[in-house]
Amino acid sequence: LLIGVSGAPLEKNISLASPTKVELTCKLDENSKLKNPQVTWKRGSETISHTSKTPNSWTIQLTISESSQLGSYSCILKGEKEVSATFHLQVPKIEGREKPIVTYNGDAAVMVCETEYNPKAWTWYMTNGTELVPINKVLHTDKFQIKRQSASVNHLKILKLTKEDRGVYWCEAIFELGSSKGRFELKVLSITAPLKPFLAVVAEVAILTTIIILHELYSKRKEK
Repeated sequence: LLIGVSGAPLEKNISLASPTKVELTCKLDENSKLKNPQVTWKRGSETISHTSKTPNSWTIQLTISESSQLGSYSCILKGEKEVSATFHLQVPKIEGREKPIVTYNGDAAVMVCETEYNPKAWTWYMTNGTELVPINKVLHTDKFQIKRQSASVNHLKILKLTKEDRGVYWCEAIFELGSSKGRFELKVLSITAPLKPFLAVVAEVAILTTIIILHELYSKRKEK
């Protein structure tokens, strides 16, 4: 990471799916007014030493072999002021769907999970209260269909939807260094649900019409 003239804190996410060697470098912009800074590398709050340095850059070399070595690594430069840059080493993320999936009774719903790296395995879960129940282990081909479209893309298809199928579903991608989950919310509506606003308006019009007719009948009787 290049620490610029502004000195604003920098952050970078680095995705790691399997054990590997990583080299992290902080480089000070040549136009920076921060001269001959005191440099400290930290993993979380733990101070670690840099592997190599030049007049304007400092490097650490890491061998990431297990999930406990993931996390945040920061270089902190102190002089007349303090500036920093942070590298976040993490398992590849799965982006969940922000908006609920809305469908109707009897229809089917498809959920798609995708990662930038190829996981070793996939697992789909449905939520039962606070517990996650693996769909893979209770798989019913007439209800759930799981398909690995490619090495990095996995689909869950739910057939013959009922109101009991609504809720939160999760997909989990399993890597050598850990796993990531993506969240999906499913809403199942009755076929008449879209008609409810229309029916409500019709009911209001019918009530209003009835009141007008009764008022006219009452007025005519009063006149007689």
